[in-house]
Amino acid sequence: MKFGIATFVTDEGISPAVLGPALEERGFDSVFLAEHSHIPVSRDSPYPSGGDLPRKYYRTLDPFVALTALAASTHNLLVGTGIALLPQRDLIHLAKEVASVDLVSGGRFQFGVGVGWNREEMRNHGTDPRTRGALMDEMLAALVQIWTSDQAEFHGQYVDFDPIFAWPKPVQQPHPPIYVGGESDAALARLARFGDAWFPRSNTSPDKLRQVREWLADQGRPEVPFTIFGAEKDPAKLAGYAEGGVERITFLLETLPESQTLTELDVLAHLAFGS
Repeated sequence: MKFGIATFVTDEGISPAVLGPALEERGFDSVFLAEHSHIPVSRDSPYPSGGDLPRKYYRTLDPFVALTALAASTHNLLVGTGIALLPQRDLIHLAKEVASVDLVSGGRFQFGVGVGWNREEMRNHGTDPRTRGALMDEMLAALVQIWTSDQAEFHGQYVDFDPIFAWPKPVQQPHPPIYVGGESDAALARLARFGDAWFPRSNTSPDKLRQVREWLADQGRPEVPFTIFGAEKDPAKLAGYAEGGVERITFLLETLPESQTLTELDVLAHLAFGS
């Protein structure tokens, strides 16, 4: 079992340049950063976890900038988005951002993706929430074309461009692994079509994990690894993930000042590695 961290890097918490070495020193293999471009003051979309929306949601650093700092301060740590909100991003800029971080990190970038939940946030980016899933599917297909073709082009309902030159290309071949977030039928169909890994949330049961593993085998994708996103400090749940065939668990690291973050990392490392 591998262990990583999922967190929100903000202007109020530990800096990425300090966080990265602290993770490597404690034996964590990866870090995945959440993103929100902004949070509309007036919104009807409920916070998925219930209650008030934590302030970290509207104070996140751009993940690609923060991941570059994490990569520059580490040697082996995998750096990833957890998750990038594709329907809110410009496709061609995104292709360059992913390839650039993969290049400067020496091929350590992990591309976690999802459709998002905040409909008002999406609308501010010009995205219709009703078609965000179909848009994301076309974006993933187009991204692969840009990363793997010298002259890429794509013609879909939502994404449409004639042949383009776009470099750099990613270091990892054919491209950085795509971690598909979500547990819905649409997300699982996306996983089977585009995913190199599944990124289920921490409330996913062992039974669900086993069911998806069997379903992927039926789709001809039995090799897809599972990484749990944002696990809590619950030994029983950790054991359940192992029983469900999970390859990596990422612990949810709360956004805290530097000294408190380092103390919490010690707690999580003890839980993961017993040291």
